[in-house]
Amino acid sequence: MSLTEAEVANELMRLAKAIARHDALYHAEDSPEISDPEYDALVRRNAELEAAFPHLVRDDSPSRKIGHQIAASPLSKVTHEQRMLSLDNAFSDEELAEFVGRVRRFLSLGEDEPMAFNAEDKIDGLSCSLRYENGVLVRAATRGDGQVGEDVTANVAHVAGIPQRLDGEAGGGSIPTVFEIRGEVYMARADFAGLNERLLDEAKAEAEAKGAAFDPDKVRQFANPRNASAGSLRQKDASVTASRPLRFLAHGWGAASEVPHTTQFGMMQQLLDWGVPVSPALVRCLDLAEMQEHYRALAEMRAGLGYEIDGVVYKVDRLDWQARLGFVAKAPRWAIARKFPAERAETTLESIDVQVGRTGKLTPVGRLAPVLVGGVTVTNVTLHNRDEIARLGVRPGDRVMIQRAGDVIPQVVENLTREVERAPYAFPDHCPECDSEAAAEESEVDVRCTGGLICPAQRTERLQHFVSRGALDIEGLGAKTVVRLFELGWLESPADIFRLHARRGDLLALGKDVETSVDNLLKAIEAKRAPDAARLLFGLGIRHVGAVTARDLMRQFATLSPLREAAQKAHEGEAEALAELLSIDGIGPAVVEALGDFFHEEHNRQVWDDLLSQVSPPPYLVETRDSAVAGKTVVFTGKLETMSRDEAKAQAERLGAKTAGSVSAKTDLVVAGPGAGSKLKKAAELGIEVIDEAEWARIVEQAG
Repeated sequence: MSLTEAEVANELMRLAKAIARHDALYHAEDSPEISDPEYDALVRRNAELEAAFPHLVRDDSPSRKIGHQIAASPLSKVTHEQRMLSLDNAFSDEELAEFVGRVRRFLSLGEDEPMAFNAEDKIDGLSCSLRYENGVLVRAATRGDGQVGEDVTANVAHVAGIPQRLDGEAGGGSIPTVFEIRGEVYMARADFAGLNERLLDEAKAEAEAKGAAFDPDKVRQFANPRNASAGSLRQKDASVTASRPLRFLAHGWGAASEVPHTTQFGMMQQLLDWGVPVSPALVRCLDLAEMQEHYRALAEMRAGLGYEIDGVVYKVDRLDWQARLGFVAKAPRWAIARKFPAERAETTLESIDVQVGRTGKLTPVGRLAPVLVGGVTVTNVTLHNRDEIARLGVRPGDRVMIQRAGDVIPQVVENLTREVERAPYAFPDHCPECDSEAAAEESEVDVRCTGGLICPAQRTERLQHFVSRGALDIEGLGAKTVVRLFELGWLESPADIFRLHARRGDLLALGKDVETSVDNLLKAIEAKRAPDAARLLFGLGIRHVGAVTARDLMRQFATLSPLREAAQKAHEGEAEALAELLSIDGIGPAVVEALGDFFHEEHNRQVWDDLLSQVSPPPYLVETRDSAVAGKTVVFTGKLETMSRDEAKAQAERLGAKTAGSVSAKTDLVVAGPGAGSKLKKAAELGIEVIDEAEWARIVEQAG
């Protein structure tokens, strides 16, 4: 893996944030934005990096989390007596074979020793735990983050298949004092289609009763059965749940005062005897060949099952072996899920729309003739980027094969009519929102709008960045204020911020008793008329020009005018200007190209000139002094009590030191405040000197 530790640390940080966001969308909001395969790819990439760089595993690593923390909810929280874990995944016969081999090695079993596994379909629903005491249902809870879920006891009384009392007589013996049954609440495909049709009919009837026009496109319907199940069960009003056709299948158990059988299969049969439904596809497999054969059989049966499944779950049958195998951070060693490939369907690509994201990325979206795939009607498909369109050779009018697997965003896997003579699709070279040039950087596939602050699709996000703490840091101009002023037409570019003093009367008219806050805002703006040049440059949001890069550039050029001149000349191919930029420590070709693209665009030059007509940043001068840390790499961690993190980094740079965000073998010194965690541990492992904030202050003072 040809990555530096810094690059790996940064990628792990990005993965942790992305996966946490998608976990929240899936588990807490029931509105996923990416497909299961795309999510699985993020998780696998995170696992690969952590395996190669175990010392860089983050405290917030996705490998340490299950589900998602419960957000604000009208439902009360429930702490599970025994954690509800997730499962590791296998995506091929080889990975399934490796799982079986891993279990054998852990248990020191010979190749000839029999080892049975249970196999059952992996239902795409909402995990739920049912606690029975003396056979009576006393509590039901969702999984949540695995440790804390939501109380849905009143709601599950309306879920088909969940008994309020276990059938001890039919079960052939006494029922344990405490027994938690775990499984999935789901919605059958036919029930899902009927629910959406009913919601449509109800909305139409309501519109007719009011004498209003009926627009079916504005009726809120569920995207897929999984979302419908989650949204229906997690209701404060149990009568809403009662109106939804929910079902339940058990797949295991949690806390139990007694487990009557010695095998997984025996226990599942016991649940069935107690009156709890289990999967009709549950079988016991005696070897790997049978496991793989059951997978293939279920894959063929999948479309006709009547409910959504996305794979097969395998569990070691003997419970004493399960106990020996135990668990890793968030999954049992004795179980694994073999995922299915995505489902497919054929349809017509009617048109291609290009959308502009807040970072300027142009994303093509295919509009399809509606087609039913896995119980969901699909009308849109992601085409990812310009290169993907070229690879597929798709054009409006083509017949295409699309795929999904419980996904929200399907994708095209094959163009079925690419041999038909038709002009190729011309990807736009100008932004469809602002008509600025749109281009892809070398070695990148994404085409981005170069309009930046003048592009409507990006403007409010860019303005929020411009006034943020790391940039101009204008107190009182928060995200909501920026959006409101933009909507009023008073704030469309950075320069407009410094024209707000002329709108004092308009600002006062926005609300009662706002005079003090308005005057404080205008005062904060006026205080930034002579901003730090590096912060101003960073605030413009030029691609690849972060806070550190902006400081590196300003150390070289001192003022903004020569930087602009050098960037424009380098863009035009002048060797001397290009060499000067590339000679700056930390500046590479990507930064130079981004600067050139920015100043090449007339709109950006206008924004730049307009801004500098309102502000006058002084020359950027950083006086470095001889010090005990000159030439060293310093990492700050924990809470600094006498200064901000930015101020501490600036001090280090003035002392001739470099700062880094993570601890590695290249780190020379760690300054640790209260709450320092993994970085402090890493420093101890590597034998790196650690000092506190007071000692750092002495170093700064001694440097004079």
